[in-house]
Amino acid sequence: MVGLRNVDLDRGSRELHIIRRMHSCVIRAAFSKDTVRVYQAYRTEIASAALAAGRFVPPFSMGRMTWIKPSFNWMMYRCGYATKPGQEVVPGLDITRDGFEWALEHAVLSDFNPAIHSSYDEWRSSLAEAPVRVQWDPERDWQLNVIKGVRAIQIGLSGEAVPRYVNEWIVRIEDVTPVAHRVAADCKAGRTPEHLPHMLEAVFPLSSALQLKLSRTILPVVE
Repeated sequence: MVGLRNVDLDRGSRELHIIRRMHSCVIRAAFSKDTVRVYQAYRTEIASAALAAGRFVPPFSMGRMTWIKPSFNWMMYRCGYATKPGQEVVPGLDITRDGFEWALEHAVLSDFNPAIHSSYDEWRSSLAEAPVRVQWDPERDWQLNVIKGVRAIQIGLSGEAVPRYVNEWIVRIEDVTPVAHRVAADCKAGRTPEHLPHMLEAVFPLSSALQLKLSRTILPVVE
């Protein structure tokens, strides 16, 4: 299980070092040998039921696409530190590495990219059939500033991927909303938080075979 911990270091220099090592479209996440940490944001009714059950239950809808985000900072940007309507609760979910890799292996880019797709029609056909789609958005630092030249992966699950996620992949759910609120408060006060979840994120290791496959499907080169 991944979980959160104190970061006992010079955060400013460590963060700068990490940013310098980051590249454009590289999959980064907090992970252990068995699990990968992803984040989502939901309205209270959905999140509270999931946190109580340890898995997603109604009113969560199995028929809708659901997006998982390995980047804590991008999740904070998307949900406004858990303040935007319908995104007031942020669950942190540890999912199996097998499940995470299955999602990557069965994904198609959400946008046409001529460097990867042979034609627009081929991309549209693949997108319609794929149970997973991937998009790359500008990565953020903990203050939600854009990190120039670095993208964060967002993974959209639909079709057969949703029951796999809900019933097979999820190992643990925790409420990280208090962490989001503390980071927001520290940002407003101009101080560095004691807990910076993104400091646990690193390049996710891929096998040579999977790296090669993904380079042909969801790992574009972005200048």
